[in-house]
Amino acid sequence: MQLEGSCHCGSVRFSVESTEPVPFMRCYCSICRKTAGGGGYAINLGADHRTLKVTGKRHLRIYQAAISEGDQVRHSSGQRHFCGKCGSALWLWDPRWPELVHPHASAIDTPLSSPPGNVHIMLGSKAPWVRVEGRKSDERFDAYPDFSLAQWHREHGAKARKPVRKAS
Repeated sequence: MQLEGSCHCGSVRFSVESTEPVPFMRCYCSICRKTAGGGGYAINLGADHRTLKVTGKRHLRIYQAAISEGDQVRHSSGQRHFCGKCGSALWLWDPRWPELVHPHASAIDTPLSSPPGNVHIMLGSKAPWVRVEGRKSDERFDAYPDFSLAQWHREHGAKARKPVRKAS
């Protein structure tokens, strides 16, 4: 499925092909929460990095999070791309998996399908004020689950469907 996305001010626009466009996984880690998750979590999609086309590249900025591990601090290899003008979180790319890019669902302008359920990850580092909402059947993990976005889509038969647009 072709996804179109943009920042809030419109200075950065992008398109990318995705086989994992259903926004099902909510990440509560401190990095996602603080850089892209106003509700206490962020939702990332999976896409093919080779198909990423961007206009307004001059406005892009990259953040690599500092991660504390005991007395040591290291920087994440994940590169979080955002608009330098309005601050909108756009996508995550990591050189460890160069073929993948993870656009933030919040930056996608293309209508997305509703997921059949949600998976809540990194609950071990969620903020105390965050109330985990969802269905009782939603899967919940304190850390990362042992499946990928692609595996979840295959196992749940979740495919991109044209959402029904409601009249305004």
